[in-house]
Amino acid sequence: MKVYTKTGDKGTTALFGGTRVPKHHIRIESYGTVDELNSHIGLIRDQEMNPFYKTALIEIQDRLFTVGAILATPPEKEILKNGQQRLNINRISKEDIAFLEQEIDKMDTELPPMTHFVLPGGHTTVSYCHIARCVCRRAERLAVHLHEIEPIDELVLTYLNRLSDYLFVLARKLSHDLNAEEVKWIPRK
Repeated sequence: MKVYTKTGDKGTTALFGGTRVPKHHIRIESYGTVDELNSHIGLIRDQEMNPFYKTALIEIQDRLFTVGAILATPPEKEILKNGQQRLNINRISKEDIAFLEQEIDKMDTELPPMTHFVLPGGHTTVSYCHIARCVCRRAERLAVHLHEIEPIDELVLTYLNRLSDYLFVLARKLSHDLNAEEVKWIPRK
């Protein structure tokens, strides 16, 4: 299979099911941002850290491919002519969301309570987590916008929301593990 197809040379691309849309379509922006997020998570995973976190990040990256596939499938193309689902994959589930919540809760038990917002930074790995968190929030905003136009599985929206929380807590946990300074934001008066 060739990497280049030349079918997108005029600014359109195909969704699952064959529908062609402009490359700036909200659906493309949505799953393109999820792809960007997945790449940032790969960068986090490449850092020195507890292998347990790396395993969790691989699970998250797998689920983000599923999110991307869901976002790349317009509602009218979700069901094939034979009545079966176009995407023959495990969808995002309540268990996937529970996984993120359990991981957040585990990390949170080892962290001091938050009394202020924290400034992103302190260590390169922590900064990568904050960048991924921001990209995740953008992916969530785009998915919400898409959902207003063409409904998508609401568990995708919940998953992205919870994932940004996970990335924030992971940043804090890695700050703790790496003995990096967590700088509180104290508003000027």
